[in-house]
Amino acid sequence: MAWLAGCRRLHRRYERKADHFLAFAGIACTLICYRRLTK
Repeated sequence: MAWLAGCRRLHRRYERKADHFLAFAGIACTLICYRRLTK
């Protein structure tokens, strides 16, 4: 969860629909994993 704190869009819930918020959370997790794997 601490890694997601760096994502501005997830820091405060701007999305009204839960589906959109969960989609952005999934994208953020994917980007975090990608960055860790490329190091």
